[in-house]
Amino acid sequence: MTADLIYIIIALVFGFYAAWNIGANDVANAMGTSVGSKALSLREAVILAAIFEFLGAVFFGSNVSETLEKNIVNPDVFVYHPFIFINGMLASLLATGLWLQFASYCGLPVSTTHTIVGAIVGFGAVVGGIDAVQWENVFQIAVSWVASPILGAFTSYIVFTMLRQYIFYDPHPLEASKKFFPYIAAVVVLVLSLTMMYRVILPDTAFIIKCCIAITIAVITGICAHYAVHYKTFSSAKAVANALPMAHTHDTHLLTEVDKAKKHLLRVQNSLEGELKFQLSDIVQDMDTLSYSLKKHTDTEEKHTEFFWVEKMFGLLQISSACLMAFAHGSNDVSNAIGPMAAIVSTIQRHFGHESIFPSWALVLGGVGIVIGLATWGWRVIETIGKRITELTPSRGFAAEFGAALIILLASRFGFPISTTHTIVGSVIGVGLAGGIASLNLRTLRDIVLSWFITIPAGAILSIFCFYVLEALI
Repeated sequence: MTADLIYIIIALVFGFYAAWNIGANDVANAMGTSVGSKALSLREAVILAAIFEFLGAVFFGSNVSETLEKNIVNPDVFVYHPFIFINGMLASLLATGLWLQFASYCGLPVSTTHTIVGAIVGFGAVVGGIDAVQWENVFQIAVSWVASPILGAFTSYIVFTMLRQYIFYDPHPLEASKKFFPYIAAVVVLVLSLTMMYRVILPDTAFIIKCCIAITIAVITGICAHYAVHYKTFSSAKAVANALPMAHTHDTHLLTEVDKAKKHLLRVQNSLEGELKFQLSDIVQDMDTLSYSLKKHTDTEEKHTEFFWVEKMFGLLQISSACLMAFAHGSNDVSNAIGPMAAIVSTIQRHFGHESIFPSWALVLGGVGIVIGLATWGWRVIETIGKRITELTPSRGFAAEFGAALIILLASRFGFPISTTHTIVGSVIGVGLAGGIASLNLRTLRDIVLSWFITIPAGAILSIFCFYVLEALI
């Protein structure tokens, strides 16, 4: 077996290992809120995420690997030492997989982008020297540590506050949600469509063309949503009537009987005099109190039933946005494994006098790795984002996902590198803050933030260690 083939096989194995752990950790960005709000079961989330992560990785993953291949460490520094560069990239892949596996075991959502960047920076700075690292790119990524969660939290806080103000605090929340739902659906699809086109499908297409395509899709979605809520799935009176629990029917019957009894007692009271009439007046007052309590309980249950259908609407939106986020995530974050692998393969091909062509089936390998990682360990981090930060309902989960998607879109538009993980976690925090600081699990937040700050140093240290081990073995 030739040396170049051996290196390529090792690169594919390490790349698969990194992709496996990317699937185990980062998939929570797309599906964690949907599971936490019970819009999807864990099994359903895994199946949907597996499909859309794989499709995104295979069909559009090649669009985003150049940054990690060339823009962190300058390959020209190692032009006379190609195998040092190859071992460095191998070490970066291995270090990324190891750190992500540890974080996933602990249920901590860390940024895979920061991990691989830290790994490449560590190897580049120690082996190639400080000048080998393109620090301006690294600095931009480091800035996103702070910017991503703050922007995500602020946006999702505003979104959920508006939902509460215009829908949940309305005297008739179901009717209010039917009124606003088509517009919300259109805006969501508009943002997600633009996000997909900027980051995945049409990154180099003119802005006006992207906008026209996205607006067309959004308008069609709004029309379909209007038809669905007014004529099909959420017909108000019928839906609420069918949703009323047996307890509500029983309370309504009791209220009618109490009112009848009160009328009989009033007739008897009018025919009496003296102490008996006075005693009967106490009984009539008790009947009034009972009637008021039953009426209040009945109204509360009916309102709770309306909230059930409101949340059901947002659950449908959340599932749709989760699928699109999974597609975008697979197309982008597969590059964390494929980028270094592409750098290794192209360096080997140039060194041995071959044409530098990266095999397209490597994207399939990365996609399979992400899916397997998701299916085996993904539930750990999904549980952290969906359940251990704050309590989520479909409307809260929708606000978090939409806020994150909006920030990702704006960052893509202006070329600002942000962390998807940090953005969605910040968005979940923002939704929690809308219910007060007490609704947040501060211990979980402490562990998550701590893991964020040590991710790049951990990736760098592990990468340096792995590099010297590989140098000794290969």
